[in-house]
Amino acid sequence: MSDTDELLSIRAAELYYEENQTQDEIGVILRLTRWKVGRLLASAKANGFIRIEIVHPRARRLPIERRLRESTGLTDAIVVSSAGVSSDAELQSRTAQAAADYLTSLRPIPRTLGISWGRTLHDVSLHLKQGWAPGVNVVQINGGVSLNQRTGTAASTAVTIAHKADGSATLLPSPAIFERLETKQAMEADRTIAGVLALARNAQAYVFSAGQADANSALVDSGYLTVEQINELVAKGAVGDVVGRYIDKHGRIVDPELNERTVGIQIDQLRRAPLTIAVISGNTKHAIARAVVRNGLCTVLVTDEDTANALLQDKDTP
Repeated sequence: MSDTDELLSIRAAELYYEENQTQDEIGVILRLTRWKVGRLLASAKANGFIRIEIVHPRARRLPIERRLRESTGLTDAIVVSSAGVSSDAELQSRTAQAAADYLTSLRPIPRTLGISWGRTLHDVSLHLKQGWAPGVNVVQINGGVSLNQRTGTAASTAVTIAHKADGSATLLPSPAIFERLETKQAMEADRTIAGVLALARNAQAYVFSAGQADANSALVDSGYLTVEQINELVAKGAVGDVVGRYIDKHGRIVDPELNERTVGIQIDQLRRAPLTIAVISGNTKHAIARAVVRNGLCTVLVTDEDTANALLQDKDTP
């Protein structure tokens, strides 16, 4: 491109994008044909003189999504903008909205949807609109009865998602982790509990989040683990938990004894499922997001652009 054409393309872009002039009006100003103005605008975009940014909170980063799919083997990726976010709570809400939008757009609609619990999934349930699907049976895939006085979100999340789909909720009335293996085994032998777990293992699709391995873990907040126990898990290589099971960066269980006392589906079930949607966002969850994606624990990732870029940088690093 000559210097003259470059300057003309920049001027045409300024008039079109900043002055809101039509291509015909720009042609009159620059004494060019409308066809030439169109060529200049296309050239300006192709040469990187124009940068278009959609700033709505529900806008997605489509080029990053494409790169994620190509580099990780994910079936789909939904990436929300991190621009203008002032807090972790706002970023989580934006990601939860994207997950709700994705669930609403699913075709075919899963008749049985297995869900985990936690702050992120609770946000997803709040963002879903009434009538998002015409009847879905929502089933809890891991225990979540809170052990402290704080209100738990496991049951309310499942009920809310099901209610908004005019469906039904099948709850798992069990703690996430038992203190004694014998108690957990007796609980799972109960016909009601066994029936819920069987339904969970045969769900058509799964939606889950993942927790970081630190004091902010939902399992600490709910009274199942102490910060000291989390630190011990980190010393064993834990990067976070998936459906209440702590894994390392290779997707391996870090504490088999704790895992045996944990109620819910095994993570291998997520690996085998045809549709498994992970909703993970925030800088503190980069490590667990890597573990989930690298080890095939999800087919779809809903995340923010900073987390997505961290995953892409991993692929670009020799």
